[in-house]
Amino acid sequence: DGEVHMNELKNGNTEMFWNPTSEVRRQRLKRHIVLFEEQMDFESERLWQHVTSAINKGDQHKATQEKFVLEEEQRNAARERRESGTEWKPLLFRHDAGTNEWRYKYEDLRPWDPLNDIAQYEKDGILQTMERHLSTRMSNHKATCINNQITRHKRSAKDCRRRKTSDQPSNHSQNTESSCSTPESVQELSDDDGKYLGFESLCAQCGKEMNHLKEIHSAVLSLQKAQQDIHR
Repeated sequence: DGEVHMNELKNGNTEMFWNPTSEVRRQRLKRHIVLFEEQMDFESERLWQHVTSAINKGDQHKATQEKFVLEEEQRNAARERRESGTEWKPLLFRHDAGTNEWRYKYEDLRPWDPLNDIAQYEKDGILQTMERHLSTRMSNHKATCINNQITRHKRSAKDCRRRKTSDQPSNHSQNTESSCSTPESVQELSDDDGKYLGFESLCAQCGKEMNHLKEIHSAVLSLQKAQQDIHR
């Protein structure tokens, strides 16, 4: 968002190559970072702070020394793990044997949806996307849970009918038939039937997701209020 000049080495002339307008500057993406005091020891900004400081001061010798210290510590740590037989398990990355590359475990490769996606944020090293239509995602997950339970219910009904037909006729056939309490038509279940069958509390993930979304919503409201105070 700053001026860029093009220098001609032959004649020493300087020409303006890019001069963004105030409108362009206003549209600049905001940079969000984790506060330095909240970063863990191995996060880049904290880990390389002495190297960065030396570079900013123009002290290349000091920067090289600090870089050597870091690399030597990493080599010693790897040697100790190797000698003790300790396996290094990355927290946020996995090794792709096909490409022989390390990949971020929680990468989201879907296209950005400007109508639904509000912002991306990081929580405990995991990138997540704030969406406008949170209820849609929850309802889709809820529908999936219901469909899975209905499928299992149908399978139970089918197995039950198979057992009934395979049993030899007896005086207890009526009791055998009544022992299978699965409704014949699961597709026509009403809301009350769903509650009776236990669909009201679908799964632990639904509840956990809903609580997480409430926390996010509360945090966003707090951020919005802080932004308004800053603007004032």
